[in-house]
Amino acid sequence: MQGRLVLFDLDGTLVDSAPGIWSSVRAAVAALGAADPTPAQLRAMVGPPLQDGFAQVLGVPPADVPRAVAAYRAHYSAGALLDVTVHDGVPDLLGALRVAGAVLAVATSKPETFAVRVLEHTGLLPAFAGVHGATLDGAVRHKEQVVAAALAAHPDGLRPVLVGDRAQDVLGAAVHGLPCIGAGWGPAEDGELAAAGAVVVVGTPGEVLPALTRI
Repeated sequence: MQGRLVLFDLDGTLVDSAPGIWSSVRAAVAALGAADPTPAQLRAMVGPPLQDGFAQVLGVPPADVPRAVAAYRAHYSAGALLDVTVHDGVPDLLGALRVAGAVLAVATSKPETFAVRVLEHTGLLPAFAGVHGATLDGAVRHKEQVVAAALAAHPDGLRPVLVGDRAQDVLGAAVHGLPCIGAGWGPAEDGELAAAGAVVVVGTPGEVLPALTRI
């Protein structure tokens, strides 16, 4: 593990942030006067870039997406972003990786400023050498873009790999030739990670380190 660069997705992988995301999605939809999202739609909103989620998951017309995003962020930044819990086993995993000499960084489609606040709130921030996320204007939001930023920031990282819980993570990593370990404890549908091409799908954070030794 010495010098190996291990990138982590945030929402669904390191933390369960669904409650805060769902309440903010509901607030945004209410602001638009639209119908309340279904449980399946809410699950699908955890992971993809926010703009894409509103357009593709909830069917918000393109002209209304900026208003939906603004309403979401108003609710989210007011406190919903702190409605998160760290997944069991994640602190132990991060600690073990650091002891083994790995370089850890976050690559998330969440705006970077929000990601840092979540990591600070949960006490996870000191484990990471960098946090790389979306820009508030949406110019940078896709997984391949934040992975590119992480790779550029850590050019000496060896044999980089991404740990993520949605198909977007797997596909974004693949753009850069990175293998992705599927975090099967996240909100992905059954088979989603394997179908996207995850090199392996593990059921708990405790299985990540053994998987890394085989990749």
